[in-house]
Amino acid sequence: MPITGDTVVQQETTTSKGKSNIKKAKKPSFLRRLAAVLHLWLGLASGLVIMIVALTGAIYAFQPELSDAFQPYLFVEKASTPVLPVSKLKTIAESQLPGKRVSRITLAGADRSAAISFNDKKKGYYYIVYINQYTGQVIRVKDMDRDFFRQVLNGHMHLWLPDPVGHYIVVYAALIFGIIILSGLILWWPKKWSKATRKQSLAIKLDASPKRLNYDLHNVLGFYASWIMIFVVATGLVWGFDAVRNAEYFIFSGGKQYPEQQEKAASSLPAVASPLDSIDVQIRRQYNIYTGRTQFLLPANPKAVVTVRYFPEEKRNFNADYLSFDQQTGTALPDGPRGKYKDVNGGELANRLTYDVHTGGIGGLPLRTVIFLAALITASLPVTGFYIWWGKRKKKK
Repeated sequence: MPITGDTVVQQETTTSKGKSNIKKAKKPSFLRRLAAVLHLWLGLASGLVIMIVALTGAIYAFQPELSDAFQPYLFVEKASTPVLPVSKLKTIAESQLPGKRVSRITLAGADRSAAISFNDKKKGYYYIVYINQYTGQVIRVKDMDRDFFRQVLNGHMHLWLPDPVGHYIVVYAALIFGIIILSGLILWWPKKWSKATRKQSLAIKLDASPKRLNYDLHNVLGFYASWIMIFVVATGLVWGFDAVRNAEYFIFSGGKQYPEQQEKAASSLPAVASPLDSIDVQIRRQYNIYTGRTQFLLPANPKAVVTVRYFPEEKRNFNADYLSFDQQTGTALPDGPRGKYKDVNGGELANRLTYDVHTGGIGGLPLRTVIFLAALITASLPVTGFYIWWGKRKKKK
């Protein structure tokens, strides 16, 4: 998408009597002039942030495959014996990190190790203990603050800055980038379509001068990447702004308001010795824990509920079931706003699809590859756009 604006061009012609006759070309429309101003100055103001967010997003696109390739502790040999009870896995993990609280237990399939997470933002720690779910053997205790992909994600979401500063910089940069995309498409659109304009707008002239090549890299590649990045930006804004999330829910649910999370009524039954085991048994009756992913979310608040998420697919999240249980008794509670996938309305489905669309997971590896390429192009646009602006600036001088 070009960082440029239309200029009034003077055309000199000669009359039959030999006199010079100067004509002014048609002045660009207000929309194109506004788009040029917005595209230029918003691009210059946010270029560095957009470049960092795009590069980290491109790296994170292949996180599942790279993690599997370079982290062997994620896998275990499938055994004929049953998986240990969740409470037993929790006790084993707690012995490795005394005094720290388990926040999540993940069973990711028959051939993957159980991952017991200790995450407390207030106290500033995040560890994962990987355990052989059949034998109870501790495979790895990992400090996630030293994990490569966690640092990449931190840069992508917060620019490695403390919250809420980093978060707000990124979400407002995403909003600005959405405006840049739209203004770039306006500038890219030819005034008249012809064979020459199609060739100029849709193809890169590789044998051109460096200046023209840089322009084509910005203009042509920016056009193609825009149609991918507009969805990435839109889903990012859903996370960043509650108003966007609520509007999405309102539109796709047919006019319903986004449901606020409510505390569920506790069970009137007496507390049991091991409520987590009771929850574990109920989950195993309903789902096959040897396929998909099962996550037990254990709250810090003693009055909050235990949430269990079951993902039937390894690398997609939208079609999960969300179940709630009383923390003291292990009793199943009525489904909350999310509930089971089969019961969701259009607004909830749109909200669930946010992550999978943003990362490309909805289309598997092929779509994630497309998003990876689009993110790389996006990271290059501030550079090529800056050189276009700098070249015009020197020419004016």
